[in-house]
Amino acid sequence: MNNVIILIPHFNNFTGLSNSIFSIAKEEKVDVLIVDDGSTTSIIKESELLKFKKFNGTISFIYNKENLGIEHVLNQGLQHINSENTYEYIARLDCGDLCLENRFSLQEEYLEKNPTCKLVGSNAIAIDLNGKELYKTILPEFSSKIKNKMFVNAMFLHPTVMFCSSLINEIGFYPTEYKAAEDYAFFFKIVQKYQTHNIQKCLLKYEINPNGISLSMRNQQVSSRIQIIKDNFYFGYWPIYGLLRNYALRYLISQKIINWIKNHK
Repeated sequence: MNNVIILIPHFNNFTGLSNSIFSIAKEEKVDVLIVDDGSTTSIIKESELLKFKKFNGTISFIYNKENLGIEHVLNQGLQHINSENTYEYIARLDCGDLCLENRFSLQEEYLEKNPTCKLVGSNAIAIDLNGKELYKTILPEFSSKIKNKMFVNAMFLHPTVMFCSSLINEIGFYPTEYKAAEDYAFFFKIVQKYQTHNIQKCLLKYEINPNGISLSMRNQQVSSRIQIIKDNFYFGYWPIYGLLRNYALRYLISQKIINWIKNHK
Protein backbone atom coordinates (compact mmCIF):
# COMPACT_ATOMS: atom_id res chain seq x y z
CA MET A 1 0.00 0.00 0.00
CA ASN A 2 1.33 3.42 -0.96
CA ASN A 3 1.02 6.64 1.07
CA VAL A 4 -0.37 8.70 -1.84
CA ILE A 5 -3.52 8.25 -3.89
CA ILE A 6 -4.26 10.35 -6.98
CA LEU A 7 -7.88 11.33 -7.59
CA ILE A 8 -8.77 11.73 -11.29
CA PRO A 9 -12.30 12.61 -12.45
CA HIS A 10 -13.15 11.41 -15.97
CA PHE A 11 -15.86 12.31 -18.45
CA ASN A 12 -15.72 11.36 -22.14
CA ASN A 13 -11.95 11.84 -22.44
CA PHE A 14 -10.23 8.46 -22.57
CA THR A 15 -7.35 9.77 -24.70
CA GLY A 16 -6.63 12.52 -22.18
CA LEU A 17 -6.88 10.03 -19.31
CA SER A 18 -4.43 7.67 -21.02
CA ASN A 19 -1.95 10.49 -21.60
CA SER A 20 -2.18 11.54 -17.95
CA ILE A 21 -1.61 8.00 -16.69
CA PHE A 22 1.37 7.56 -19.03
CA SER A 23 2.93 10.80 -17.73
CA ILE A 24 3.26 9.45 -14.17
CA ALA A 25 6.92 8.44 -13.87
CA LYS A 26 7.81 4.79 -13.30
CA GLU A 27 9.66 5.74 -10.09
CA GLU A 28 6.48 7.08 -8.49
CA LYS A 29 4.93 5.01 -5.70
CA VAL A 30 1.27 6.03 -5.89
CA ASP A 31 -2.18 4.54 -6.33
CA VAL A 32 -4.83 6.04 -8.60
CA LEU A 33 -8.60 6.34 -8.20
CA ILE A 34 -10.54 7.24 -11.34
CA VAL A 35 -14.17 8.34 -10.97
CA ASP A 36 -16.07 8.22 -14.26
CA ASP A 37 -18.97 10.67 -14.32
CA GLY A 38 -21.35 8.76 -16.58
CA SER A 39 -19.31 8.84 -19.81
CA THR A 40 -21.30 7.99 -22.94
CA THR A 41 -18.85 8.46 -25.83
CA SER A 42 -15.12 8.25 -25.01
CA ILE A 43 -15.56 5.60 -22.33
CA ILE A 44 -12.84 3.98 -20.22
CA LYS A 45 -11.25 0.78 -21.53
CA GLU A 46 -9.61 -0.60 -18.40
CA SER A 47 -7.39 -3.22 -20.01
CA GLU A 48 -6.14 -0.71 -22.58
CA LEU A 49 -5.54 1.95 -19.93
CA LEU A 50 -3.36 -0.42 -17.91
CA LYS A 51 -0.97 -0.61 -20.87
CA PHE A 52 -0.12 3.06 -20.25
CA LYS A 53 0.72 2.50 -16.58
CA LYS A 54 4.42 2.69 -15.61
CA PHE A 55 4.25 3.72 -11.94
CA ASN A 56 4.46 1.44 -8.92
CA GLY A 57 0.88 1.22 -7.71
CA THR A 58 -2.70 0.27 -8.49
CA ILE A 59 -5.55 1.81 -10.49
CA SER A 60 -9.13 1.50 -9.25
CA PHE A 61 -12.38 2.73 -10.78
CA ILE A 62 -15.77 4.08 -9.76
CA TYR A 63 -18.47 4.38 -12.42
CA ASN A 64 -21.52 6.64 -12.19
CA LYS A 65 -24.59 5.69 -14.18
CA GLU A 66 -25.36 9.35 -14.88
CA ASN A 67 -23.49 12.63 -15.02
CA LEU A 68 -23.43 14.26 -11.58
CA GLY A 69 -21.01 17.18 -12.10
CA ILE A 70 -17.39 17.71 -11.11
CA GLU A 71 -17.96 18.85 -7.53
CA HIS A 72 -20.04 15.76 -6.74
CA VAL A 73 -17.55 13.44 -8.44
CA LEU A 74 -14.65 14.90 -6.45
CA ASN A 75 -16.56 14.43 -3.19
CA GLN A 76 -17.49 10.91 -4.23
CA GLY A 77 -13.79 10.17 -4.68
CA LEU A 78 -12.86 11.75 -1.34
CA GLN A 79 -15.59 9.82 0.46
CA HIS A 80 -14.31 6.55 -0.98
CA ILE A 81 -10.71 7.37 -0.04
CA ASN A 82 -11.74 8.49 3.45
CA SER A 83 -13.72 5.29 4.04
CA GLU A 84 -10.60 3.22 3.36
CA ASN A 85 -8.53 5.37 5.76
CA THR A 86 -5.24 4.01 4.40
CA TYR A 87 -3.62 6.98 2.64
CA GLU A 88 -1.63 9.81 4.19
CA TYR A 89 -1.94 12.10 1.18
CA ILE A 90 -4.39 12.80 -1.64
CA ALA A 91 -3.21 14.31 -4.92
CA ARG A 92 -5.22 15.65 -7.83
CA LEU A 93 -4.83 15.25 -11.58
CA ASP A 94 -7.14 16.04 -14.48
CA CYS A 95 -7.52 14.14 -17.74
CA GLY A 96 -5.16 15.55 -20.36
CA ASP A 97 -2.75 17.07 -17.82
CA LEU A 98 0.82 15.76 -17.83
CA CYS A 99 3.05 15.22 -14.79
CA LEU A 100 6.64 16.48 -14.93
CA GLU A 101 9.67 15.10 -13.07
CA ASN A 102 8.79 12.91 -10.06
CA ARG A 103 6.02 15.27 -9.12
CA PHE A 104 4.30 13.17 -6.47
CA SER A 105 7.44 12.02 -4.66
CA LEU A 106 8.67 15.63 -4.53
CA GLN A 107 5.38 16.80 -3.00
CA GLU A 108 5.18 13.88 -0.59
CA GLU A 109 8.74 14.60 0.52
CA TYR A 110 7.90 18.26 1.12
CA LEU A 111 4.88 17.41 3.28
CA GLU A 112 6.86 14.83 5.23
CA LYS A 113 9.62 17.35 5.97
CA ASN A 114 7.17 20.16 6.78
CA PRO A 115 4.44 18.64 8.98
CA THR A 116 2.79 22.01 9.69
CA CYS A 117 2.06 22.33 5.95
CA LYS A 118 -1.16 20.55 4.99
CA LEU A 119 -1.38 21.32 1.27
CA VAL A 120 1.27 21.80 -1.40
CA GLY A 121 0.91 22.83 -5.03
CA SER A 122 3.36 23.87 -7.70
CA ASN A 123 3.84 26.06 -10.73
CA ALA A 124 2.86 24.63 -14.10
CA ILE A 125 3.08 25.08 -17.85
CA ALA A 126 -0.13 25.88 -19.71
CA ILE A 127 -0.46 24.17 -23.09
CA ASP A 128 -3.09 24.20 -25.84
CA LEU A 129 -4.85 21.12 -27.20
CA ASN A 130 -1.93 20.52 -29.57
CA GLY A 131 0.63 20.55 -26.77
CA LYS A 132 2.02 24.00 -27.63
CA GLU A 133 3.30 25.94 -24.61
CA LEU A 134 1.24 29.06 -23.90
CA TYR A 135 2.70 30.38 -20.63
CA LYS A 136 4.13 29.38 -17.25
CA THR A 137 2.39 30.19 -14.00
CA ILE A 138 4.09 32.12 -11.21
CA LEU A 139 2.28 31.36 -7.96
CA PRO A 140 3.26 32.61 -4.49
CA GLU A 141 5.53 30.25 -2.60
CA PHE A 142 4.89 30.90 1.07
CA SER A 143 1.78 30.57 3.20
CA SER A 144 1.41 34.21 4.32
CA LYS A 145 1.33 35.52 0.77
CA ILE A 146 -0.91 32.67 -0.39
CA LYS A 147 -3.43 33.45 2.37
CA ASN A 148 -3.61 37.13 1.41
CA LYS A 149 -3.81 36.59 -2.34
CA MET A 150 -6.54 33.99 -2.02
CA PHE A 151 -8.88 36.99 -1.80
CA VAL A 152 -7.93 37.75 -5.40
CA ASN A 153 -8.04 34.30 -6.97
CA ALA A 154 -7.11 30.70 -6.22
CA MET A 155 -3.40 30.53 -5.48
CA PHE A 156 -3.25 26.84 -6.38
CA LEU A 157 -3.81 25.11 -9.68
CA HIS A 158 -6.23 22.35 -8.81
CA PRO A 159 -4.51 19.48 -10.68
CA THR A 160 -1.14 20.31 -9.06
CA VAL A 161 -2.14 19.94 -5.42
CA MET A 162 -1.41 17.28 -2.83
CA PHE A 163 -2.93 17.53 0.64
CA CYS A 164 -3.10 15.59 3.89
CA SER A 165 -6.01 13.16 3.93
CA SER A 166 -6.70 14.17 7.55
CA LEU A 167 -8.13 17.44 6.22
CA ILE A 168 -11.28 15.63 5.09
CA ASN A 169 -12.35 14.94 8.67
CA GLU A 170 -11.23 18.40 9.84
CA ILE A 171 -12.66 20.74 7.18
CA GLY A 172 -14.99 18.53 5.17
CA PHE A 173 -15.41 17.96 1.45
CA TYR A 174 -15.59 20.28 -1.56
CA PRO A 175 -18.40 22.82 -1.02
CA THR A 176 -21.12 22.26 -3.62
CA GLU A 177 -22.91 25.60 -3.29
CA TYR A 178 -20.27 27.53 -5.24
CA LYS A 179 -20.81 26.46 -8.85
CA ALA A 180 -17.64 26.17 -10.98
CA ALA A 181 -15.51 27.29 -7.99
CA GLU A 182 -15.61 24.29 -5.66
CA ASP A 183 -11.81 24.07 -5.66
CA TYR A 184 -11.40 27.74 -4.76
CA ALA A 185 -13.83 27.34 -1.86
CA PHE A 186 -12.07 24.18 -0.70
CA PHE A 187 -8.64 25.84 -0.77
CA PHE A 188 -10.00 28.90 1.00
CA LYS A 189 -11.07 26.78 3.97
CA ILE A 190 -7.63 25.21 4.15
CA VAL A 191 -5.53 28.39 3.95
CA GLN A 192 -7.55 30.01 6.73
CA LYS A 193 -6.49 27.29 9.21
CA TYR A 194 -3.27 25.71 7.99
CA GLN A 195 0.12 26.35 6.42
CA THR A 196 0.28 25.81 2.65
CA HIS A 197 3.00 26.05 0.03
CA ASN A 198 3.69 26.16 -3.70
CA ILE A 199 6.83 24.43 -4.99
CA GLN A 200 8.32 26.86 -7.48
CA LYS A 201 9.21 24.21 -10.06
CA CYS A 202 6.77 23.50 -12.89
CA LEU A 203 5.60 19.99 -12.01
CA LEU A 204 2.68 19.80 -14.46
CA LYS A 205 1.64 20.65 -17.99
CA TYR A 206 -2.03 21.50 -17.92
CA GLU A 207 -4.34 21.74 -20.86
CA ILE A 208 -6.26 24.91 -21.67
CA ASN A 209 -9.46 23.60 -23.21
CA PRO A 210 -11.75 26.24 -24.78
CA ASN A 211 -14.69 24.00 -23.86
CA GLY A 212 -13.52 23.53 -20.28
CA ILE A 213 -15.47 24.65 -17.25
CA SER A 214 -13.19 27.59 -16.47
CA LEU A 215 -13.97 29.23 -19.81
CA SER A 216 -17.50 28.09 -20.70
CA MET A 217 -18.77 28.91 -17.19
CA ARG A 218 -16.53 31.93 -16.59
CA ASN A 219 -19.29 34.28 -15.42
CA GLN A 220 -20.67 31.68 -13.02
CA GLN A 221 -17.18 30.95 -11.74
CA VAL A 222 -16.40 34.61 -11.05
CA SER A 223 -19.80 35.13 -9.42
CA SER A 224 -19.09 32.17 -7.13
CA ARG A 225 -15.64 33.57 -6.37
CA ILE A 226 -17.21 36.89 -5.37
CA GLN A 227 -19.57 35.09 -3.00
CA ILE A 228 -16.69 33.14 -1.43
CA ILE A 229 -14.79 36.39 -0.83
CA LYS A 230 -17.90 37.92 0.73
CA ASP A 231 -18.37 34.90 2.97
CA ASN A 232 -14.79 35.32 4.24
CA PHE A 233 -14.68 39.12 4.16
CA TYR A 234 -13.08 41.42 6.69
CA PHE A 235 -12.14 45.08 6.30
CA GLY A 236 -8.63 45.00 4.94
CA TYR A 237 -6.63 45.64 1.79
CA TRP A 238 -6.77 42.16 0.27
CA PRO A 239 -10.52 41.44 0.72
CA ILE A 240 -11.44 44.89 -0.64
CA TYR A 241 -9.01 44.65 -3.55
CA GLY A 242 -10.15 41.11 -4.32
CA LEU A 243 -13.81 42.09 -4.45
CA LEU A 244 -13.17 45.08 -6.70
CA ARG A 245 -10.98 43.07 -9.04
CA ASN A 246 -13.48 40.24 -9.35
CA TYR A 247 -16.39 42.61 -9.93
CA ALA A 248 -14.31 44.10 -12.76
CA LEU A 249 -13.64 40.64 -14.20
CA ARG A 250 -17.32 39.78 -13.98
CA TYR A 251 -18.77 42.91 -15.53
CA LEU A 252 -16.05 44.88 -17.34
CA ILE A 253 -13.29 42.69 -18.78
CA SER A 254 -13.84 40.06 -21.49
CA GLN A 255 -12.28 36.60 -21.51
CA LYS A 256 -10.43 37.44 -24.74
CA ILE A 257 -8.56 40.23 -22.97
CA ILE A 258 -7.70 37.91 -20.04
CA ASN A 259 -6.37 35.23 -22.41
CA TRP A 260 -4.31 37.80 -24.33
CA ILE A 261 -2.70 39.02 -21.09
CA LYS A 262 -1.82 35.46 -20.04
CA ASN A 263 -0.36 34.59 -23.43
CA HIS A 264 1.82 37.72 -23.51
CA LYS A 265 3.37 37.48 -20.04
